[in-house]
Amino acid sequence: MGLILGSGSPRRLELLAQLGLTPDAILPPDIDEDPARGELPRPYCARIAREKAAAVTAASDDVVLCADTTVALGRRILGKPADAGEAAEFLLALGGRRHQVITAVAVRRGDRLWTREVVTAVKMKRLSDAELNAYLASDEWRGKAGGYAIQGLGGAFIPWISGSFTGVVGLPVAETAALLQAAGYPVYGEAS
Repeated sequence: MGLILGSGSPRRLELLAQLGLTPDAILPPDIDEDPARGELPRPYCARIAREKAAAVTAASDDVVLCADTTVALGRRILGKPADAGEAAEFLLALGGRRHQVITAVAVRRGDRLWTREVVTAVKMKRLSDAELNAYLASDEWRGKAGGYAIQGLGGAFIPWISGSFTGVVGLPVAETAALLQAAGYPVYGEAS
């Protein structure tokens, strides 16, 4: 039984390492991640994680792990910003407000699929022009849902969270371990 990580995210790889796990293969699927018209953040995130898991080619006894992280400001999905202007728009919209970070995890083994969505409430402080400009210049916002990385420089802008820190980073460790165990993967040295 092999473990396939269906993600090219270095953060997800690091979070798996916290469980003492190294995937046997890293196969990020190429799927359309555009939200459907009127799609709400949580169902969107869950759908994308399931579609990623379904798109990874694996042997029947391999375990495929995929995830998707979405930042939700009310009903609005804040994905990965296309450019610095959109990153600035996201960061200004999030400033001084609470938002949700949703990470959906999908684990597939053969025809079976186990899923879980983890929702974390996050508050971002209002950014000064100097903070905003310095953060945009750092390029850390690139490839990050909502335009920030809580585990990096962006962590200085987050005075409060309620939920899973690792979920905000991109892979909720406790829930991922439980899903892998449900699929029969030996997370702690022996299959369940």
